[in-house]
Amino acid sequence: MNTELNLNLLLLDKNLSAELRTIAEKVKLNKRISFEEGILLYEKGELGYLGVLANYIREKRHGDKTYFNRNFHIEPTNLCIYDCKFCSYSVLIKERSQGWEYTMEEMMEIVRKYDSEPVTEVHLVGGVLPQYDLKFYSELFTAIHKHRPELHVKALTPVEYHYIFKKAKIDYASGMKLMKEAGLDSIPGGGAEIFHPEIREQIAKDKCTGEQWLQIHEEWHKLGMRSNATMLYGHIEEFKHRVDHLEHLRSLQDRSGGFQTFIPLKFRNQDNQMSHVPEVSVIEDLRNYAVSRIYLDNFDHIKAYWAMISRSTAQLSLNFGVDDIDGTLDDTTKIYSMAGAEEQNPAMSTQELVELIKQVGRHPIERDTLYNMITDYKDHQFPEDEKPKFYKLPVLN
Repeated sequence: MNTELNLNLLLLDKNLSAELRTIAEKVKLNKRISFEEGILLYEKGELGYLGVLANYIREKRHGDKTYFNRNFHIEPTNLCIYDCKFCSYSVLIKERSQGWEYTMEEMMEIVRKYDSEPVTEVHLVGGVLPQYDLKFYSELFTAIHKHRPELHVKALTPVEYHYIFKKAKIDYASGMKLMKEAGLDSIPGGGAEIFHPEIREQIAKDKCTGEQWLQIHEEWHKLGMRSNATMLYGHIEEFKHRVDHLEHLRSLQDRSGGFQTFIPLKFRNQDNQMSHVPEVSVIEDLRNYAVSRIYLDNFDHIKAYWAMISRSTAQLSLNFGVDDIDGTLDDTTKIYSMAGAEEQNPAMSTQELVELIKQVGRHPIERDTLYNMITDYKDHQFPEDEKPKFYKLPVLN
């Protein structure tokens, strides 16, 4: 793909407006676009135009390389003290009979299930309950590392940490330091939703504010640690709210440099209090990936969760700024499927992920959580008799 040629041809287009031409020239010169230009991209940027710009940035940074990892999820509970309107996953404590609450031993049983498998990451996130406190998670992280020292623990969002630290009566800086000492390796990007209070108050007013979310990540970055970031899009927010969200992330990244990946999360309307809100189209998904790649000039990676948007849309996204499609999962997460994602039993073998990436002419790289390369699959040939492996979670009553 000659992305530079495509960009030059775009700049020669006499029908391109002066405003959009200015943005394209900035992209070519690696210059930052403004808040107003971010809104303009959402309002007037056609899919083809945005794809040319986003893919130019993507290939300048990563070429054809497309990353994935071998991971599994632990979701301690789907019960939660918070009542987020968009959530299809959690149920309130008063409906306890409809949920699950894993003990520490049950979670460790899930970890041990993968002892003979080459997974590199456990992604741990779920609902917020009083018993999952500072002591509980400190002991859990320590136990995981004691059992399997090389397994990267990516766990909990600022929504959980805010509650845990408030309950323990400690500040964010002290709390994050304790988590690091217990064995936490990085923080996922969840709980960001939309930072702007105008929208956050309507969809997730009970939990931590956007500012508090940013503060917790900043304290983590001050410890020299890495984290991810997300944005929930495609519901009641306007374009200005999306750009405001991206601007806050870009500003924090300027200060701390601790973010490594941005993951746009599509609002899904199944079985939640916002089921009346229609979902946006695949075209809008791709446009949003592209604008995110263009705006977040200080983020190394843009990730698409294949389990949330479907395998085919994930393939398409690789031409719109995305360079990472997450991991194998092995059917260990219910968060996407319960919200109505196309993948109701999200699991892919390494071979399937590699083939998915190669089918669209990209170069598959298995990475660890911090983007160190584990295996280059560009020329790898899988044995003909090798069959995809799927691993069911143990039944926990």
